[in-house]
Amino acid sequence: MIYLDSMQFKTLQSAAPGATLELLKNQPVPANGSKDMAYRILNVAAINEFVQTLETTGLRNKVGTMYVMTLNSDQIAKLKAYDKAISISFMDNEGNNEHLFPFDTKHYNWSVDNYGPLWIPKAGVTIDIDTTNIAIYKRIIGVYENNKLEVKNGSIFINGQAAKSYTFKQNYYWAMGDNRHNSEDSRMWGFVPEDHIVGKPLFIWFSTKEGSMAKGINWNRIFKSATVD
Repeated sequence: MIYLDSMQFKTLQSAAPGATLELLKNQPVPANGSKDMAYRILNVAAINEFVQTLETTGLRNKVGTMYVMTLNSDQIAKLKAYDKAISISFMDNEGNNEHLFPFDTKHYNWSVDNYGPLWIPKAGVTIDIDTTNIAIYKRIIGVYENNKLEVKNGSIFINGQAAKSYTFKQNYYWAMGDNRHNSEDSRMWGFVPEDHIVGKPLFIWFSTKEGSMAKGINWNRIFKSATVD
């Protein structure tokens, strides 16, 4: 089972061909720290066991001596009281935009959390193309759909012909990791062509309640069919 928060679930619903994707509005900095928000926790090497006892709403990752966790104000207070050496900072993901698809910060200054709107190509649909949006679709046109794409002197040429529109030959999808702050997904490498998708899920191998082992295991879901009726 992949545990998705409400924003991720809405993202999944809008990640199909022909949909317009707009995700994940950056979590606002809470005025009083009462909401469950994502934080980076540093200098935790000596308190790993204590950190593991905290019940969070799902997000818990460890990279070296750093944790990324979803915490509320009570959990933050417990951590600070346990060891004053640790550093807890609100998770801000507005940097590194140049590493995000479509790698064009002049026209698309998006971030991991504030991304889109982005239309997902659908077979048979024709769109207008110009130098402001070609970065989004150039890999589709030139690689996945086997055309010679050139941009010269502010104009776009497809197979040697000037082009102001393009009709897609197949469907494309948007792939999102279940951990939006620690996933290299379509935000990093773009659309997934339909002919690149191989296989289908058969059964649920493991399932926890609300994505947390601390809250228990959904025994009635394990090894059940993953087919959606």
